[in-house]
Amino acid sequence: MAVPRFWREMPVRYNLIGSHCTSCDMYHYPPRSMCSGCHRKSIGKLEEYQFAGTGEVVACTVVYQPQRGYEMHGPYPLAMVELDEGARVTAQIVDVTPELVKRGMHVKAVFRKLGEDSESGIIYYGTKFAPVDEPEQEEEETAESVEAEL
Repeated sequence: MAVPRFWREMPVRYNLIGSHCTSCDMYHYPPRSMCSGCHRKSIGKLEEYQFAGTGEVVACTVVYQPQRGYEMHGPYPLAMVELDEGARVTAQIVDVTPELVKRGMHVKAVFRKLGEDSESGIIYYGTKFAPVDEPEQEEEETAESVEAEL
């Protein structure tokens, strides 16, 4: 991402800011100038909205071949997260084994490094998502291993 574009998008990246349509009560991320629900009726009725940052995974996959320059991040889980307010965000899920990310997992927004412009360039940060609770499969495996040791 180009440095000027990154700085223009900083408030949205750092604060998970979207828009709320007061006409039909839809939420959007990223912010929009026209609502996808009520279209022209929304003109002048959209307001900036700060999302709480919590939601649920509605679809997910694991990226095994990251793009050039991000090889050290792979494999990593990528998910469609439906925020509690209803807007959907595509984001990387962190702090969890990729195979444990499943539909229905509750997640929260976290502030993490997204990348850097070059080795000596600017480091930029943004929003990713992390599990709210430990994945259930991991807990089940731990319980089974404790029983096996006894």
